[in-house]
Amino acid sequence: MDFKSKVLDVVRSIPKGQTMSYSEVAALAGSPGAARAVGNIMKQNYDNTVPCHRVIRADGKPCGYNRGGPEKKLQILQSEGAIK
Repeated sequence: MDFKSKVLDVVRSIPKGQTMSYSEVAALAGSPGAARAVGNIMKQNYDNTVPCHRVIRADGKPCGYNRGGPEKKLQILQSEGAIK
């Protein structure tokens, strides 16, 4: 399985109400240190089965979201109870 497929599988496994950092996703996908690559994969993701809004920065802040920007990402995370 290639890295992108592994990343998408990891992100699909993030439960509603929880988040994971780009670096955590990279490590679970087998490539620690590839956080930036995870970000690029998420930026290009439009598959609704992949909850890319649940992937956030290591400092806990939501950042870019290709379906409405960081404000929309924050709104979704708040509605799921992941961020107060």
